[in-house]
Amino acid sequence: MEEFRLTVLLVDAFTRTPGRGNRAGVVLDAAGLSAAAMQAVAALVNVSETAFILPAPAQAGYAVHVRYFTPRAEVPVCGHATVGAHYARARALGISDTTVSALTGAGVLPVDIRGSGRGMKIVMTQGRVVFSPPCIPAVRQAVLNALGLDEDDLLSGLPVQEVSTGHSKIMVPLRRTALLDALKPDMTALTECSRVTGCNGFFVFGFNGGDDEALINGRMFAPAIGIDEDPVTGNANGPCGAYLSHYGRLPAQAAFTFCGRQGVAMGKEGMVEVTVHRDEDGPCRVQVGGHAAEAGRMEVALHVEDDGRITARSV
Repeated sequence: MEEFRLTVLLVDAFTRTPGRGNRAGVVLDAAGLSAAAMQAVAALVNVSETAFILPAPAQAGYAVHVRYFTPRAEVPVCGHATVGAHYARARALGISDTTVSALTGAGVLPVDIRGSGRGMKIVMTQGRVVFSPPCIPAVRQAVLNALGLDEDDLLSGLPVQEVSTGHSKIMVPLRRTALLDALKPDMTALTECSRVTGCNGFFVFGFNGGDDEALINGRMFAPAIGIDEDPVTGNANGPCGAYLSHYGRLPAQAAFTFCGRQGVAMGKEGMVEVTVHRDEDGPCRVQVGGHAAEAGRMEVALHVEDDGRITARSV
């Protein structure tokens, strides 16, 4: 049996306060790790996503390769883990005010490092904006049933619809934000909805009053990939921005920025800054950004068994 050791940094994204926002695991040097090893580490760390940073091959056209794993599966890209990973990498390397090109499962994406030190902001440009057709009535009803909602709870004029900027979510717009904290989804039923739709995340949101610094409050559920509820989700707020722009709920200007609040019901409140860029055809590019805070580290031992199985334990 072989043993390898590595360090996992813990970073809370979309907040300046440790213990709030969305925690990501970050492995700054994942060179040589197999997908099975990354999955074992992510299962041990047991946060929504753990990001593994790999060096880019010579003349690759990008600076780093980042892979993202939930405790159960690899996902193409992740907003909060991107913020956490690039915050940790920039702090470790002492870099600031630059743009890093990163290969992800959603393609090569630019990540802006703005500022330096603990006050830096990380802004990721998300992938291509893709709208699936609105959910058919039977699927719409199944989603509402799984969430414990009625048709009257929905905001009129907006569909229940899957939208992607690299990692899709189904948008569920509520008539009033007071419904959010009372949600008690049936996770088994939501997992079945994911099987039917092929989409693993459900973003339920509502509009705040005009004097609130956040335009929307939301909650995101993804039990099909081991995340019953995600505290603060860049890959939900970003597609939501494209969705709201598409349906005329944001100003039709070349670029519009708003904030989305998430994590309140979990005691993990965080804020995502969303910028939606439009061309003559509608929303064409989305950026999400936020701050981060260091929250600790884990030392992990990886064991490669004689039969090739890989296990991980904290040391």
